[in-house]
Amino acid sequence: MPYPAGHRASIKKNIIDSARKLFNRHGFESVSLQQIMAGAGLTHGGFYSYFKSKSDLYTAVLGCFFTDPEWKSCWEGVRVDLSSTDVGPQVVRAYLSRQHFDDVENSCPMVALPTDVARSGVNARRAFQTVFKAMVSVLERSIVQNGRRRRATAQSIAAMAIGGMIVARSMVDQRLADQLRADCTAVALDLGRWGKGNKSQKGKSKRLPRRGETSSSLAEEAHVP
Repeated sequence: MPYPAGHRASIKKNIIDSARKLFNRHGFESVSLQQIMAGAGLTHGGFYSYFKSKSDLYTAVLGCFFTDPEWKSCWEGVRVDLSSTDVGPQVVRAYLSRQHFDDVENSCPMVALPTDVARSGVNARRAFQTVFKAMVSVLERSIVQNGRRRRATAQSIAAMAIGGMIVARSMVDQRLADQLRADCTAVALDLGRWGKGNKSQKGKSKRLPRRGETSSSLAEEAHVP
């Protein structure tokens, strides 16, 4: 009996999702093909029907953020409208959000895997570059100064968001990590001229409650979209 339409695409997506979570959690070198396929509910033997190699799969994993229309809803409570004219501040707040910080398995691969990329071949580095350029292009749409888009500003904001999350994840002191994310967010919004005068609230994210906090206390602390 033939498989239904879309079956192959669905299986491939499951493999990519499994690999992304495992790579983000354990790194590229520490994860085996058996583990990846098991995470997708498949046997090892079927891997090469979908990918030429582990590196080929790695390239597909790197290309998922800002190029996957379903990714924008992967962090609970975070929404980004990529078609919005004020998408820039939405992206900054989402990228440096507590949800992204906590959800390691569903991290943007530019945060979780930069050192692996640097040690990889040209295809992986090219995939990383493609995702970074896509992020810059999204940010650039919201940065119009004197009638011109500002790519240098967009690139600086993208690098600050990625680097800020990497450093925050490396810290032991949770309060220091939270402050760093908040500081990077504030500076990035200022660079983009998306400060307090920005009226749009769409795309802001609510912080996940910490131990002992209630929904009401969080509502008092910050606006919840």
